[in-house]
Amino acid sequence: MPRTPQQRLGRQGEDRALAYLLTQGLTLEARNFLCKAGELDLIMLEGPTLVFVEVRQRASSKFGGAAYSVTPAKQQRLLRAAQHYLLRHKIPPPCRFDLIAIDNDKLSWIQNVLEM
Repeated sequence: MPRTPQQRLGRQGEDRALAYLLTQGLTLEARNFLCKAGELDLIMLEGPTLVFVEVRQRASSKFGGAAYSVTPAKQQRLLRAAQHYLLRHKIPPPCRFDLIAIDNDKLSWIQNVLEM
């Protein structure tokens, strides 16, 4: 359970992103997958494709907005966490990385933001 106001805000963003993706026909595989490499916010299925979803929320675009907050270091952590998750599969399914960026109240779904 989120303890700080920042954690509660992050959880609300993830809830909103999940609800949106469910309306788009994706199904939830896992949420907040945590491993030594990092955390994956949402892991969804779109048909046979495994979709790793990073959710970023910003109240202001003063520092570039939600999409710009995914730094190269964060991208590397996401890739390593996804590789760790894929170890569960004998034959890894097709997969991609998506970003849900929430700026103020505007939600944007950006597909295929990283290459594995």
